[in-house]
Amino acid sequence: MGKKVVGLALLILVGVGLVSFIYVLTNNKIVVGYNQGYAPEQPIPFPHDLHAGQYKIDCKYCHSQVEVSKHAAVPSLNVCMNCHMGVQVRAEAQKYIDQVTEAYNKGESIAWQKVHLLPDHVKFNHAAHVKAGKSCQTCHGPVETMQVMKQNASMAMGWCVNCHRQPENNAPLNCSTCHY
Repeated sequence: MGKKVVGLALLILVGVGLVSFIYVLTNNKIVVGYNQGYAPEQPIPFPHDLHAGQYKIDCKYCHSQVEVSKHAAVPSLNVCMNCHMGVQVRAEAQKYIDQVTEAYNKGESIAWQKVHLLPDHVKFNHAAHVKAGKSCQTCHGPVETMQVMKQNASMAMGWCVNCHRQPENNAPLNCSTCHY
């Protein structure tokens, strides 16, 4: 009888711990892989609606690694400076361009906050999706309308699997596609 009581107490303790852990994560809105709507504050505002929307700059211009790498990669400051060395900006944006220019001139980088968070055991290959003809908007939503970049979809396993199951995608469904 003593072992059953200890086992039950341990089960309750683990259950309470798990519920507490989930409660803390969900209240802080940092639930890896289920962060739909997550839009962390960035050190410098970057209006995707202006760059990708109004100016129609292709996502692949800034995220140049997306076609050949597993990662889309945050652009280095030299990509920003390709335009901003000679482009006039609105007065209210000039202070941010000055910050980018200063960091660029010092050989520093900007500590951008990651928007799309996946668990460490999940590997998303951007290049494979781009080569399959998927647009950035398929997963990231209407980036060209977002002043502040946010996670558009849940990025939960079921969300990805449902896309892979669509016959027109002809995508693999084996576990090792995303878990390796």
